[in-house]
Amino acid sequence: MNKRISSHSVLSTATPEPFEPQYFDDPAAAVDCLEALYERNTRFLCEAFEGLGKTDKPLTRYRACYPQVSIETSSFGHVDSRLSYGYVSAPGVYTTTITRPKLFRHYLKEQLGLLTRNHGLGVTVSESATPIPLHFAFGEGAHVEASAASTIDIPLRDLFDAPDLTTTDDEIANGSYEPGPGEPSPLAPFTAQRIDYSLARLSHYTATNANHFQNFVLFTNYQFYIDEFCAWARQQMAEGGNGYTAFVEPGNIITPAGADKPETDFTLPRLPQMPAYHLKKKGHGGITMVNIGVGPSNAKTITDHIAVLRPHVWLMLGHCAGLRNSQRLGDYVLAHAYMREDHVLDDDLPVWIPLPALAEVQVALQDAVAEVTGYRDYDLKQIMRTGTVATIDNRNWELRDQRGPVKRLSQARAIALDMESATIAANGFRFRVPYGTLLCVSDKPLHGELKLPGMATAFYKTQVSQHLKIGILALQKLAAMPPEKLHSRKLRSFYETSFQ
Repeated sequence: MNKRISSHSVLSTATPEPFEPQYFDDPAAAVDCLEALYERNTRFLCEAFEGLGKTDKPLTRYRACYPQVSIETSSFGHVDSRLSYGYVSAPGVYTTTITRPKLFRHYLKEQLGLLTRNHGLGVTVSESATPIPLHFAFGEGAHVEASAASTIDIPLRDLFDAPDLTTTDDEIANGSYEPGPGEPSPLAPFTAQRIDYSLARLSHYTATNANHFQNFVLFTNYQFYIDEFCAWARQQMAEGGNGYTAFVEPGNIITPAGADKPETDFTLPRLPQMPAYHLKKKGHGGITMVNIGVGPSNAKTITDHIAVLRPHVWLMLGHCAGLRNSQRLGDYVLAHAYMREDHVLDDDLPVWIPLPALAEVQVALQDAVAEVTGYRDYDLKQIMRTGTVATIDNRNWELRDQRGPVKRLSQARAIALDMESATIAANGFRFRVPYGTLLCVSDKPLHGELKLPGMATAFYKTQVSQHLKIGILALQKLAAMPPEKLHSRKLRSFYETSFQ
């Protein structure tokens, strides 16, 4: 039986062997080095934890740090002015800490490739001064045996680094970060520890691992859409994939291409708060769909975390209240502007900041509506209206004095009201993720036109399938575009990071 060890036994700090910085002209080789360094350092922490209490030797504090990648340039340079990312705007040293390089391999190779090509310089891989918290070294979804820590009388925080939430923030993405004198400028919008925090949250909220998430994301606020997506995805798998490689459901349940059922009979006893479903393609080029439920809080929470995966676009497909007498139940609303009364992002993105419509996304959505419905040009106005979508945080706003809300909605020229779309668009703007919204009118509260139970059933049967087909087709159109054309310069501020 091992002797219990107290805090008086902790003597010194152990770290991996020092790592000499290495310079690379080849982005793939740089990512290989980042992977090796990250695997070495996380393995050091995991093995140290597993070894606790196995000897009577005094305890040691263990520390290993994230890898980092840097570039230094002494020239302003002249890069392609059409680009929205992939370069630094001024001379100086730029750096970012890196986590999970195997997960982000495709992304890192692309970002480093653009950087080295646009500046004609290589990058340096080194070890940062930011410790890797033990919690994050194991990765999301890891099962850690408690027995390793059962023979010590001191907190694990005395032996290993814990997440430092005082420095885990969105200052870089929000544009409020200012390097101190002599400090390097940020190379990426998120630090390694901020990314690790979100990867853990994603696993918790969606019950799927981060490696399953794809670069083209659909959000919905109704399970009907998820059911339809699952049926369509399973059909793709049964038909050999049609370009997709696997379908992943909550619990990381995988149906591979060519199969008509999952690899396992396991099912989750209950769904997570915001279940995610992934139709995968090589290079994360497939489609992820998330049921975010109701409300701007959920919309902000999930987009806060998916943003660290640097998706190419996210779209909101949901239901809304039609505000115009000319609209009918089942009509579509393509948001060209947003009126924000959700309040969840007021501290990060004030409501006076406009959210521009992104031409690439708008055209893809409008073209998809036309192709699926058969309406063209002027006739498209019969079933779709473009304009301002208002997002509010009070689902029962109709029960209050309507004079104030209705006046504001009229002044804003709003055509629809929901609880999520402006939040998703605002976080897309904030995190430089292209965004768009296509809603379906499900009721008209200002005109007393509410769905009765029988009407609702018929509505969902006819409209959900068509609406989802439009969303999927729009994403497929966007996926066919080169990323540098999809990521609009409208989303870039005065001082931007090189990484998308």
